[in-house]
Amino acid sequence: MKVEVLDKKNNRVGTMELSEKVFKRAWNPNLVHQVLTSMLSNKRQPLANTKGRGEVRGGGKKPYAQKHTGQARAGSTRSPLWKGGGVTFGPSNERNFYRKINKKVRTAALYSVLSKKASDKEILIIDDLKMEDNKTKKFVAVLKNFLKAKESALIVVGKDNKNLFLAARNIPKIDAVDISSLNLMSSLSHKYILFDKEAVSTLNK
Repeated sequence: MKVEVLDKKNNRVGTMELSEKVFKRAWNPNLVHQVLTSMLSNKRQPLANTKGRGEVRGGGKKPYAQKHTGQARAGSTRSPLWKGGGVTFGPSNERNFYRKINKKVRTAALYSVLSKKASDKEILIIDDLKMEDNKTKKFVAVLKNFLKAKESALIVVGKDNKNLFLAARNIPKIDAVDISSLNLMSSLSHKYILFDKEAVSTLNK
């Protein structure tokens, strides 16, 4: 599978072979949904927390005698039936939302998304994305050659490119990652993915 390689001015400078194992998979929405919901669940933090009757401070003394008061029996003022008491079946910060995702399943879902974007012409291969400095204005000028205003894009580079990461961090709807950090969620969060040649070579391997 051959695709065009572009320079920073969006001029064709050659072609590159894409691995069919990565960029020509069948679209599998059920698998993608399964992995995405698992990733979102694993990011979830159990912030909501209530105290049960054993955790609420006080209530050690029996409020009144067991018999001869004309009231219902009570052993503690921290019963869930009482004002100021514990909560029955309330949320706990010990809840675990973790879902295991097998590596092969996660990889297959990512390849499915990359293949879908490749078939929809939403993946661009750029010869070199290195930046001489970290000026956002210069990087915006480069992106204007490939994207329309307010379009979202994920920039994927082969190795750490500090200047590019610094230049991209203040641009709305634009994120930059190295190839080792590419994942399903970041791929789905952006309309376009811009790879440099080195990142594609790593994926092909």
